[in-house]
Amino acid sequence: MKAVSAENLVKTYDGGRVRALDGLSLDVEEGTVLGVLGPNGAGKTTTVRVLATLLKPDSGSAQVAGIDVLKNPDEVRKVIGLSGQYAAVDETLTGWDNLIMFGRLYHLSNKQAQQRANELLEQFSLTDRAKSPIRTYSGGMRRRLDLAASLVVKPKVLFLDEPTTGLDPRGRQDMWGVIDELVKGGVTLLLTTQYLEEADQLADEIAVIDRGKVIARGTSDSLKKQVGGEKLEIIVENQHMNAVKEIVAKVSASAVAVDESMRRVSAPVATGSKALIEAAKLLDDQGIHPLDIGLKRPSLDDVFLSLTGHVAEEVNNNEELDKKGKRRRGKKRE
Repeated sequence: MKAVSAENLVKTYDGGRVRALDGLSLDVEEGTVLGVLGPNGAGKTTTVRVLATLLKPDSGSAQVAGIDVLKNPDEVRKVIGLSGQYAAVDETLTGWDNLIMFGRLYHLSNKQAQQRANELLEQFSLTDRAKSPIRTYSGGMRRRLDLAASLVVKPKVLFLDEPTTGLDPRGRQDMWGVIDELVKGGVTLLLTTQYLEEADQLADEIAVIDRGKVIARGTSDSLKKQVGGEKLEIIVENQHMNAVKEIVAKVSASAVAVDESMRRVSAPVATGSKALIEAAKLLDDQGIHPLDIGLKRPSLDDVFLSLTGHVAEEVNNNEELDKKGKRRRGKKRE
């Protein structure tokens, strides 16, 4: 069953001159994680806002948990959770008070809200800071509390819009652990991210979005295969670069790349370890001792660059959409 289904979503701003969504279609199978990957300005947040009933598309259709997003938005809100790019919690309240407030907004009784708050504080390792004001929380703690708030009603479908934006590497790893536990509990998850490693780590499938369209979709491995398989890489002293280039050319049927600044010679190879062994033998025959030699699988960075022609962290035209859909200049988010 499709937990999320969107068909030909279009959303324009500025009299139609800016197309945030340009015929976007995607779906998410129940109980799975779809990673939506793309740079700032690609349409990720707009997609989430449409699916979460916060924004109406100009055209197209969408269903969440079998409910029409445009015809029955109130019913959709009963079965979803949403955590945006920035923690939507009240800094003047404690963690406990925030969760009680969210529970009451979801029409839980006071007793039910307190019980759920206790469960979530325990689940997200926030019990010891439950009665502390949010302004005293670290960035990672705020993100965990925001995620906890999105789970107050135990949603069938959870939308996480760049959930680790602004976190340091340790905080990102902690959040990944929390998300992984949610998925094991059966929650269907649509996760937007510009962190390629995050999509690789968490998603069952990945949809690559660029300029308001899904331009590729598949598992991490299947997307990587589109780039051309494994690469043989050899790093040597500068005086051996030409000889090594000839050796790599012998074991590869593709063009050889030479990076003199990194003292690296590389090329795609179809035979994997066989090509590596052959290259090592040829190097030994010529008395060349490499500083490093190995096979490298393509990364999602390679995939994204191959598909779009630019890196994932890039902002299209160095601009991004503000909340009203207008273009604004600004620094890239890290």
